[in-house]
Amino acid sequence: MARPEELALVDHHCHSVVAAELTDEALAGLLTESDRPPAPGCSPFDSALGLAVRRWCPPALGLPAHTPAADYLARRRELGAAEATVRLLAAAGLDTCLVDTGLPTAAGHELLPLTELAEATGASVREVVRLESVAETVTAGAGQWPGAVAQVLGSAAAGAVAVKSVLAYRHGLAAPAERPATAAVVAAAGAHLRAGRRRLTDPVLLHHLLWTAVDVCAELGLPLQLHTGFGDPDLTLHRADPSLLTDFVRAAEPSGVPLVLLHGYPYHRQAAWLAQAFPTVYTDLGLTASYTGPRAAAVLGEMLELAPFGKLLFSTDAYGLPELYLVGTCQFRYGLGAVLAGWRADGACSAADAERLARSVAGDNARRLYAL
Repeated sequence: MARPEELALVDHHCHSVVAAELTDEALAGLLTESDRPPAPGCSPFDSALGLAVRRWCPPALGLPAHTPAADYLARRRELGAAEATVRLLAAAGLDTCLVDTGLPTAAGHELLPLTELAEATGASVREVVRLESVAETVTAGAGQWPGAVAQVLGSAAAGAVAVKSVLAYRHGLAAPAERPATAAVVAAAGAHLRAGRRRLTDPVLLHHLLWTAVDVCAELGLPLQLHTGFGDPDLTLHRADPSLLTDFVRAAEPSGVPLVLLHGYPYHRQAAWLAQAFPTVYTDLGLTASYTGPRAAAVLGEMLELAPFGKLLFSTDAYGLPELYLVGTCQFRYGLGAVLAGWRADGACSAADAERLARSVAGDNARRLYAL
């Protein structure tokens, strides 16, 4: 069986990184989903993710594993952000990255353009278009708004490999099976435009966008990614349970558009069930593998209890920090290797079974799904 480090990984959902110098506080702030300052006496390094960073990242910068955070940060400053970024991204050993471009900045700094990210990672880089970000650029009048959104999304997605929705953040995943009526969409668009707010939060408009994405993806032959599970405080967690999408999944099934459930945790078993129950649903573990640190193998094993092996994908959901690319790949490789070693030791699968499963999840499933 191929060793975990030999697997050619397709990171099917990630973001770009900051190559600028960061303060220690700003860097640590990107090791948590919280957008608030830490509580007194606490540090994001003192977490399961912090342990994973200190386990996997110091060797890329010439330090031993488990180097104390202060020494790691000092070494990072000594090398400079640009050099540290190149070393960390190269060490991740990624083959392909599908990058959500809906977030242009992190910690107040612009993210690397995709061409520079590709050069730093040594990977093939393709774009994933964020649905809500595209729609928020549309300024057409209320009556023209639905058609204008479809046109703009179609143009943006024409050169992309997928469309992604953050409906979970804006209203929650309880999307009704029925498409919103045109009159309701026009009325909601009018109210939104009169309010002068760029951010879309109206449920009628959001659900219309979701169906618009289904139509565009069906026409272009693209998957539709959906954030599920935990995230920053802009999200209300129980509304991000992927099982809330069940009615929508049933209704969208005739379109044939693949629906890719990202992250899932702590509802990863619900995501795995949806992937088993519905042919159009795929799922991943995403940033959960990084954030759960030493428990990554256990959570991945829970995902594999139900998820069909041909429908589970790898991603890091790295954002802002190059460390998160390296941690995401190492946690996945280690976790998958541990799970499969246990299965083989128990006689649950053969070496050939384990080999096929590892290669499928690491990259082959994504290559098939996204036609890479």
